[in-house]
Amino acid sequence: MARYYPAIVEADSDGYSVFFPDLPGCTSGGATLQQAAQNAEEALQAHITLSQEHGEELPDPSELDTAQVDPDIHIAARFLVRIETQKARSMRVNVMLPSDLLAAADKFAARTGYTRSGLLAQAIRDKLRSEADSLLV
Repeated sequence: MARYYPAIVEADSDGYSVFFPDLPGCTSGGATLQQAAQNAEEALQAHITLSQEHGEELPDPSELDTAQVDPDIHIAARFLVRIETQKARSMRVNVMLPSDLLAAADKFAARTGYTRSGLLAQAIRDKLRSEADSLLV
């Protein structure tokens, strides 16, 4: 599913900085405006992928013209960045796990920023990738 997130560009002494008002912490930049725009796409894809792997819900993108920006920021440009998201429907399942394993998983999830569901989903993804790689050898 394609989504378009607004990116805000700010000129600075080293070139251009880019941030996404809807996604705090997602930033990039470049020496030229074109490099900044290209790097913004990569930064957004990495941010979205990591968020989804952690089981986080993605915010809906703001409208480009109305995206909230600190009034102290000198905006050099605004543009939309297209991103593909994997919007599979989540399903509730009943799983039996040993209590010590579940406690260790919860402790690890809390320490690394995952939810329990996000950690279990990522562990399954990792195992599937690992098995797929070993089948290719």
